Amino acid sequence: MALLITDECINCDVCEPECPNEAISPGEEIYEIAPNLCTECVGHFDEPQCIDVCPVECIIVNPEHEETKEQLQLKYESLMAQHESA
Repeated sequence: MALLITDECINCDVCEPECPNEAISPGEEIYEIAPNLCTECVGHFDEPQCIDVCPVECIIVNPEHEETKEQLQLKYESLMAQHESA
């Protein structure tokens, strides 16, 4: 399940540097999360770091990108393999 930043985002900039997969970036109006890079911090942390630091609680599970913990783990392993070969 990739995460999603809602329009309640206040662009405070705290979530972007917390993402270990660099899945968060500034969008046209609010920050956005790339679903192909988001593992909900599986492989890195026990909890999504962006949710932990968000002061307005605007980060939710993206209903269009539901994934199991096993799928998130495989995505993490694939991302790490890509980084090692780069």
